[in-house]
Order: sequence, then C-alpha cells, then structure tokens
Amino acid sequence: MPIVTSVVPVAEILDLRWSVLRPWQPCASAAFPEDDAPGVFHLAAYPADAAARPLACATFFPDPLPPAAADLAGPRGSAESAYRFRGMASAPAARGRSYGVAVLRAGLAAAAVRGARWTWCNGRTSARGFYERHGFAAVGEEFDVPAIGPHLVFVIESA
Repeated sequence: MPIVTSVVPVAEILDLRWSVLRPWQPCASAAFPEDDAPGVFHLAAYPADAAARPLACATFFPDPLPPAAADLAGPRGSAESAYRFRGMASAPAARGRSYGVAVLRAGLAAAAVRGARWTWCNGRTSARGFYERHGFAAVGEEFDVPAIGPHLVFVIESA
C-alpha cells in the first residue's frame, strides 16, 4: 500500500510520539522545547488510501552538529548547516512496513531543501542497524539519556 508523508501540526503527532517513545512517562514528556522553534517541521506518514492517525512521525529543526560530529564538517561545510531530528516513532502495527523509512526520507529531503548540509539525531543504540542501513554513521561514544536509555549520535551528509 502506498504511503503518504505530510508536514503536520505538532498536535497531530504528540500521541504517537508519547505512546511509542515515552509511555511510562507523563504525556507532557512527548512535547519538546523545539516543537515551536523557527525552522521546525513535523512529518507524519499515513496509508495513502485512508484518513487515519499517523503511523510514523518525526520532528526536524535547525541545530548545529554536536561536538562528537563537528569534525565531519571540515572544509566541506559548516557544522552550523545542520538539521537535527527527534521524536521519530512508528506505531507497532506499522513497523517493518516502511512508514518510518518514508518519514526519514521525506525529512532528509526537506532539510536539504532548507539548506542542511548534515542531518543528525541522538538515536537509541538499539536502532543503530536502522540508521546505518539508511546511510547514517554513528559518531562519538555511547551515552545514557536518563529514563530512556543508551544512545549514540547518528549523522548523515545531505546528498
């Protein structure tokens, strides 16, 4: 079944973000400080044949490369010309059906159009295989996000 991705208001993805990424925390923990920042955009993926709740989502916003990845910029681009994403989630029923991939690809393309030379995230270590299959490199040392678990910085250069 074809997948449609759309830029949506943050309210449309908060429930998915919370239920997948932070169900053991208060619902308000799914709201991020960046949600209303300049340059932010929220993406959702849906089945093409239905007006339904989103099955995958992510939020992208301008944010310089973190220190663990800043050396990558080198002479080819500034660490400032980067977008970060967070809150990437896929509904359990949608996993393995390319909804997360659709959101990721649409977000990378939209960030590049907005001038991103790099796109990065603090991703759960358990998702390392997913990010690497899609061209990201893990940089720096693993770190712990309290109440969430081990993470790595994943970076990809815009095409």
